[in-house]
Amino acid sequence: MRPFAYALAVGLATVQLASAALAADITGAGATFPFPVYSKWAEAYRKETGSGLNYQSIGSGGGIKQIQAKTVDFGATDAPLKPEQLAKDGLVQFPTVMGGVVPVVNIPGIEPGKLKLTGDVLADIYAGKIAKWSDPRIAKLNDGLKLPDSNITPVYRSDASGTTNIFTTYLSQVSEPWKKEYGAATTISWPVGQGGKGNEGVTATVKQVPNAIGYVESAYAKQNKLSYALLQNKAGKYPQPDDKAFQAAAASADWKATPGFGISLTNQPGEAAWPITAATFILVHKDAVDPAKSADVLKFFNWAYKNGDKLAVDLDYVPLPDNVVELIHQEWKDVKGKDGKPVFNM
Repeated sequence: MRPFAYALAVGLATVQLASAALAADITGAGATFPFPVYSKWAEAYRKETGSGLNYQSIGSGGGIKQIQAKTVDFGATDAPLKPEQLAKDGLVQFPTVMGGVVPVVNIPGIEPGKLKLTGDVLADIYAGKIAKWSDPRIAKLNDGLKLPDSNITPVYRSDASGTTNIFTTYLSQVSEPWKKEYGAATTISWPVGQGGKGNEGVTATVKQVPNAIGYVESAYAKQNKLSYALLQNKAGKYPQPDDKAFQAAAASADWKATPGFGISLTNQPGEAAWPITAATFILVHKDAVDPAKSADVLKFFNWAYKNGDKLAVDLDYVPLPDNVVELIHQEWKDVKGKDGKPVFNM
């Protein structure tokens, strides 16, 4: 099977593994953040079991709408639903992996990891208050780095996006003006810049537009060899955006704190912590529309928890700790068939 070209498809990205005729095929839609790892998991799962996955990487907002409309077997979102929304829609929510959102740039001559930014500077770039790469506030952080006197083009998500929710949550935590003017959401009214659909679209736009800056899940930066900026964390350090830094951000996470595991991992303490770290989530109906398909969804992710860690780490995602997986297994007991019994048993 040919390799997946994650960022070459702008707009709708879909992984379909196995023939549509296979009864065991499951369908999902949503977040672009985890698309690279779901693709790798699906490929390996098909080889091992013969069962297929059709996943549409359309953005978290689209995934939420499709699972609410019961047109897919599972939805995927980086912006976790609040407990009251889960209860209203009759959904069970659980995390799959953790990863990081990374600022990526297309500045001639600037190699990956050489540009340094702080959270407030990044916020002001996206607010249009810092318009050139030669701005004194950027220059002060990058002594000795030759930056052009060129206009910055901020690139943002044009679709309803969990990645945008993660990114703007972070900006709201580090910049009071950003919090007051724009806040955090899956869609906002961007004051400047250019939009791209999905992580794929932002990746492609940054590659095409000189002096652009965007925000994407780290696997997209890695797979597409994009130059990225380092971000100052809460401890004042500039860690590399890799699985160790994402794990450090999640080290003190209390997964029991919120129903549906919807905790925030942005701007966490710790010298090694990457400041824009997040988990990504799956949504399934408590009262299974098709119990057999719901069971197949849980079977797939159970396989991923047991066998997919290396594939995740290779793409700089962070697997969930074993104790969190145990909590998820308990949550799965709430997914029931028409007979009132759990659709999946360990």
